[in-house]
Amino acid sequence: MKHLIWTFTFLTCLAAAGLARAQDTWVQIEAQPSLSEAQERAQAYAGAFPNVQGYKLGSGWYGILLGPFTPEEAARQLDLLRQERMIPSDSFIAESGALGRRFWPAGTTDAAPSTAPAPTTGLTPTAPEVAPAAPVAEEPETMDQALASESALVKEDRLDIQRAMQFFGTYPGKIDGSFGKGTRAAMAAWQATQGLSETGVLTTTQRAALIEAWQAEVKSLGLTSVIEDEAGIVIDLPLGLVAFDRYAPPFVTYSAKDGSGYQVLLISRQGDARALVALYDQVQALELVPMEGPRDLKASSFSIDGQSADRLAHVEARLEGGLIKGFALIGPTGDDQRRARVLAAMQASFTPKGSRALDENLGEPSATPAADLAKGLEVRHPALSRSGAYIDATGTVLTTAEVVAGCTRLTLDGRHTATVAFKDDALGIAVLKPDQPLAPRAVAELAPALPRLDSDVSMAGYSYEDRLDAPVISSGTFSEATGLNGEAELARLTLQTLPGDVGGAVLDGSGAMIGMLAPRKDEAGRELPKDVSFILQGAAIAAALKDKGFAPAPSTRTGTLAAEDLAKRARDMTVLVSCWK
Repeated sequence: MKHLIWTFTFLTCLAAAGLARAQDTWVQIEAQPSLSEAQERAQAYAGAFPNVQGYKLGSGWYGILLGPFTPEEAARQLDLLRQERMIPSDSFIAESGALGRRFWPAGTTDAAPSTAPAPTTGLTPTAPEVAPAAPVAEEPETMDQALASESALVKEDRLDIQRAMQFFGTYPGKIDGSFGKGTRAAMAAWQATQGLSETGVLTTTQRAALIEAWQAEVKSLGLTSVIEDEAGIVIDLPLGLVAFDRYAPPFVTYSAKDGSGYQVLLISRQGDARALVALYDQVQALELVPMEGPRDLKASSFSIDGQSADRLAHVEARLEGGLIKGFALIGPTGDDQRRARVLAAMQASFTPKGSRALDENLGEPSATPAADLAKGLEVRHPALSRSGAYIDATGTVLTTAEVVAGCTRLTLDGRHTATVAFKDDALGIAVLKPDQPLAPRAVAELAPALPRLDSDVSMAGYSYEDRLDAPVISSGTFSEATGLNGEAELARLTLQTLPGDVGGAVLDGSGAMIGMLAPRKDEAGRELPKDVSFILQGAAIAAALKDKGFAPAPSTRTGTLAAEDLAKRARDMTVLVSCWK
């Protein structure tokens, strides 16, 4: 091997003396993803070879090369050094045209590979065990020198600088390699984060530090372009933090890797605007997505940001061409910078692919709810749900007081948050105002009087609380104008109901509200028949709400509606009121 090194050195010296023809060919022996790793490896190889040079590659990696040689000599050296196992077996021939800025020997910053002979100093054989000199620190550059070195950058280097600054959150602009006002401002902002003078022009050392930090962070996150064919999605995912778990339509789930605390969902399903709303409700109900935080539901898209004491979540999805596609990123609190970088990378790279959506039968038997089976996708349920009725055109809701007790959050139909505007515990009523105005299809109107005895009455209510996504229609008769003990504010019905119906509006044949269904209270030691129910009369409700400005408008309806029209009106004014704790 010693003879081989001497031979190698001698041939290099011949080349340096000009005895070989034009040199533009190299033996590439290694490539590293970061500048620091490449410098370390180049330094190690320099202990064995006198003509090691390092150049940035077009791929963004850093190449370690021997040379330059004539093409013939490069091929001969490649074979010879492989046989002696002095270089990796996958080393290959590289041309100068594929190389960018030089980073080794230390302190050099050529814009392109030099075709001049390699330096003739230090060409005597070097024993491998002799430690090489430490890299020479780059001297501080003047502004003119920094601009000159910047002007020599190849386009890929300029693009990388913008990508790195965008990754670190200082550059929001287009990645085009053009260093305009936006890029200069971003450079100054990055310099400020490093405690450097905010010149807006990076020195060679600063550029290297920026790129190295970017590549190191990207490597630690494992940001990788993932082509998810089953879902029809292309996206950069942090595979250093998450790993594929399973298909749980409409989700592709990625669970936390090595205790990172991060999870990712890819969302893919066929559907229309109604399916988008249903998916919006489904996502909000997931245990993974904290309840607190802004929500935005639009005609063709939605976004959800949830925050709890230990978790942050961002979800976004869009309806386009009959396909709903999106993603969710869930991560721990206290990791804001890394989370922001991952989210920005996912948003920038997310691309729907083709016309395919996730097969609903993929991953789990169709008879089993996939969302309940998938790890981390357990569905969150409210502590209590009851019925309510819209009483004005902005979505104000009349409901029972029992549903608002001890709640940390109230929702209407599972998706609209609301607050308590008025509550009367003695009567058992509450009025809720939605946080954002709603447009109900129908509102309750107060009947001028109670119906005659044995008249038909109807109501719509969420009998099974949040288990059904539409109210159930119940029919019965008006039986008595007071409670069983003569309570003037109550009236008795012959109507079979369930606890989820409480708070719903009870209607006469014209569709006017005669009262609100009240909770059943069995007498001590006595169990009432199942078809005995009570309403709080409309007059008592109006008296309590009159001064507050919430009283339902009086009805001017006459006649009797057809059964299907009465049922539609009842459903349109009924809302699911849910208490979350």
